[in-house]
Amino acid sequence: MNNNQENFYQEENIDIKKYIFKILSNWYWFAISVFIALSVAYLVNRYTDPVYSVSTTILLNDNSNNSYYNNNDLISGLDLFRQGNNIQNEIGILHSYDIAQKTLKKLSFNVSYFGVGTIREPELYRTSLIFNFDSTKYQHSNIPVYVTIISKDKYRLEIDGDMDIDKTMNFGDQFSNDYFDFNVTLRDKDNFDISRGYQKYYFVVKNSVQLTNEYRSKLGIELLDEEGTILNLSIQGKVPQKEVDYLNKLTEVYVCSGLDEKNKTADNTIDFIDRQINSIVDSLGIAESNLQNFRLNNKIINIDKEGSTLFTKLEKLQTEKSFIKFHLKYYEYLDEYVNDKNNFTDVIAPSVVDISDPLLKTIILQLNQLYIEKSTLVYSTKKSNPALDIVNIKIRDAQNSLIENIKNLIKTTKLSLDDINSRLDEVDRKIDKLPANERKLLNIQRKFNLNDNIYTYLLEKRAETGIMKASNISDVQIVDKARRENAYLVSPKRSFNYTLGLILGLILPFFLILLFDYFNDKILDKKDIEENTQVPILGFVGHNNKATDLVVFDNPKSGISESFRTIKTNLQYLLVDAKSKVVSVTSTISGEGKTFCAINLASIIAMTNKKTLLVGLDLRKPKLHKVFNISNNIGISTYLIKKNTIDEIILKTDNENLFVVLAGPVPPNPAQLLETDRLKEFLAKVKKEFDYVIIDTPPVALVSDALIFTEYTDANIFVVRQNYSSKKVLEVISGINKTKNISQFNILVNDVKLEGYYGKRYGYGYGYGYGYGYGTGNGYYDEDELEINWIDKFLRFLRIKK
Repeated sequence: MNNNQENFYQEENIDIKKYIFKILSNWYWFAISVFIALSVAYLVNRYTDPVYSVSTTILLNDNSNNSYYNNNDLISGLDLFRQGNNIQNEIGILHSYDIAQKTLKKLSFNVSYFGVGTIREPELYRTSLIFNFDSTKYQHSNIPVYVTIISKDKYRLEIDGDMDIDKTMNFGDQFSNDYFDFNVTLRDKDNFDISRGYQKYYFVVKNSVQLTNEYRSKLGIELLDEEGTILNLSIQGKVPQKEVDYLNKLTEVYVCSGLDEKNKTADNTIDFIDRQINSIVDSLGIAESNLQNFRLNNKIINIDKEGSTLFTKLEKLQTEKSFIKFHLKYYEYLDEYVNDKNNFTDVIAPSVVDISDPLLKTIILQLNQLYIEKSTLVYSTKKSNPALDIVNIKIRDAQNSLIENIKNLIKTTKLSLDDINSRLDEVDRKIDKLPANERKLLNIQRKFNLNDNIYTYLLEKRAETGIMKASNISDVQIVDKARRENAYLVSPKRSFNYTLGLILGLILPFFLILLFDYFNDKILDKKDIEENTQVPILGFVGHNNKATDLVVFDNPKSGISESFRTIKTNLQYLLVDAKSKVVSVTSTISGEGKTFCAINLASIIAMTNKKTLLVGLDLRKPKLHKVFNISNNIGISTYLIKKNTIDEIILKTDNENLFVVLAGPVPPNPAQLLETDRLKEFLAKVKKEFDYVIIDTPPVALVSDALIFTEYTDANIFVVRQNYSSKKVLEVISGINKTKNISQFNILVNDVKLEGYYGKRYGYGYGYGYGYGYGTGNGYYDEDELEINWIDKFLRFLRIKK
């Protein structure tokens, strides 16, 4: 169980040193990646159209003090419906389609201008060109119209698409077809310089609906403080001055719209009074003319005392009747208003006509508040919102209550009117007893005074309403206008892009290294071997960058020669008890370097004055003859078929103590030949004559020939190649070691790359040397041949210091 736990923790641990070596050895990929990422960031910053943000702030005032005449009863009546600004409602109004549309109409943003550059085509504002189109005629939207300036007088017109127009025109000439009707002029022809600015432009006619919705979506509104009423309006665009103009015009339209809405009640009141005045003017004129004519014709100036008393009483009743009729007209107007209109934003207040009924005022105020709440929900929510349905129900109930109240008031007013009429009839009967001329004068005087009093009253009310309208001020105050100098860059975010480029430039190659390492099933270092097999490691051989395979013999001072010295030393410890030392060298598949290792291992042993025989038993794919440049006509295959003797196939090499037996011609049945008794006789004889016998055997994954020799060998070396041999090879090695119970079975790692060689030796080579007690083989190196890079030197420095 402890072994399982140990293996588990080994699998979970991350070899940080391994990844540090990988990063250091691949530093150039990091440098290239960072350079490319920063270059991309530079190009993005350089050629992306910049987007700027501009903002303005407005204050929504408490409109309880919006007039200089708040103590006036009429004004307070007209101000009945102003209950302070609803913030969400005002935000909804600022986001409304109508406000945006009015703003764009005043700015003429329906044409967008662009400059044509080598790479970018930035949007321009207030260019030297002016596109004038006939608004009464159809203009095709979203089709670019290209204008190339030739001189102060001429330009080239190009329209792509189905029109395919390319012609030269004079500035000011009208162009007209089924899609367009426009002319192009220079803004300042006298001071125009063709060398400045762009030579080629194009403009696009924007669809008004799309443009309005675009600006509505771009507008951002936020409340600066939850306890305050200051709104911050912001908008983003590629041309900061254009967005500044839009925001300033938007706030101007919004302020005017709010003021117009406030004045609507006063306008309706004045209109109502004017209608009443127009109906009384003619009656007043006739009554005045009749009074004057009667006095002149009958020479009656005054009425006697009794007649005067009756006249005063009659005049008082007539005035009271006029006011009752006036109130009745207002009730009828209100009843018609409720039935015909769906809001209470511009209804005439009861106090305007001196009606002080508290229930009527309460219901109208309640309806006004409900309609304000409804407008807020309409702006900010969907039509299917349940809250909106509840408000509609409340409005319907309030309207029904108001209608019922109006009916009762009309009924009461009519009763009052009947009472006045009965009292007037009684006075009329008393007047009938007066002399005829005096009675006629009394009637004429009564009509004149009645019309004059009403006329004077209406004029006073009209004057008061006009004063109220003139004293109205906006509930919105512009705190800070949008300014070009306050615009700030939103994108591209230059510092962020460079930082992101640097991070990605470092992360991407590191991620690729991790990804490659995760999916790479090749043997890369000692840890891969130790985690997958219990077979010990004999040593490591560096990468051979020489033109020869006899690297030990031709370059005895090279790093590879030193690695083979270490392997020879370790091999001596393995074979310390053996009288004759027979060593087989094999691998899983071809290409892993078994023949190379066998040749150089034999060579390094021979260089220590040990008589060594190198035997090529890879009968299927022989290579020894190519390395030693010897004919392959005779060899072990010819010996096994009794064509040659042992002495005839043992050949001398340039190395004094190294002898070689080649494989010979490739036979048709190599496996059968290797199982004959002549091979046993051969091995028995060479054991006696040589100190070491190194056998180059076939790969075990392809054929089973190598396994035949295991009973004759004293040590078996299994060659794996770094970054070439698969980790599955280690399973084969472990399987062979367990099933065959092979003695002295060891692994030799071949082709360790130079850039990691010192790292390998520092981390692994010396580790196995001391760990197994086989020594380190401290020979000498030729640094010129090793081509040590700066990483190797640094690691070597650390090793020496240690």
